[in-house]
Amino acid sequence: MESKSGTYDLAVAYRIYPGVSKAAVGLPFSDSKYQLSEACLKSFVESLGHLRVKIWALLDGCPAEYERLFRKYVNPANLVVLSLERVGNRATFAKQIDILLEQRDSDLVYFAEDDYFYLPDKFPAMLDFLTAHPDAHFITPMDCMHCYTLDFHRRREWIKIEALHHWRTVKSTCLTFLTRKCTLLECESVFRSYSRGNDDCSMWLSLTKHQVFNPLAFSRYLLRRRFGWNMIGKAWLYGWRSILFGSERKVWAPIPGIATHLGRDSLSPNIDWCALMQQSATDRQSERSVPTAF
Repeated sequence: MESKSGTYDLAVAYRIYPGVSKAAVGLPFSDSKYQLSEACLKSFVESLGHLRVKIWALLDGCPAEYERLFRKYVNPANLVVLSLERVGNRATFAKQIDILLEQRDSDLVYFAEDDYFYLPDKFPAMLDFLTAHPDAHFITPMDCMHCYTLDFHRRREWIKIEALHHWRTVKSTCLTFLTRKCTLLECESVFRSYSRGNDDCSMWLSLTKHQVFNPLAFSRYLLRRRFGWNMIGKAWLYGWRSILFGSERKVWAPIPGIATHLGRDSLSPNIDWCALMQQSATDRQSERSVPTAF
């Protein structure tokens, strides 16, 4: 796969901090953020397959062993390590935007968080889908359980079948996603709103425009105190320009998921992620040496 500019297929800004998310409690390695980070990073590198990837590692208040972790799995020629002084979640996301807009290594960019576990050799399917479909503006690697369990996420969806996956449109996702650099630039102001206090779901709603023009839905969620009313409100508060004047964007998710966010109640369905993580740990223990992936 050739990128239109630069020498890489993909530019990745991968942010990591040394604390364990409450959502991950009860999952393998949830008592050790370092072990959890290694499992996730190793799975990410193994998922990339043949892709040529440039990675910026944003280490937010991390001990020195986290830098060694990245240098263990990523070829130093393709790695830039940035140490930050516990600036926090919103500031590191803003830094990701800065890096991916300023870099000239690839036209395709990926925002990565440290609590995602990936399937091996599956990541290229995301790039293939993105480049093959002009209406693929953003791609999330996970098939989020909330799309099946929350009424807020239910509506008519677009479905496409490609590369052994069903791909469907979703209304929102988290802050791990793939897009084009030009799309990121067009939507920059929306993503910048996260650092000003916006929520990730609200940010996506102002791009996908899901239910933002439905006052009955807002009133129903508000009266019943259900998830959704505050998301729609914040979408208008922070993203009204995008809602009124911006183009409607589509976010696509693969079924089954290519990765999962490590939340106990939101693991991508149909895959035993815990067993895969345990197997990965067994493999690491049996390896005498670990070659770099790219």
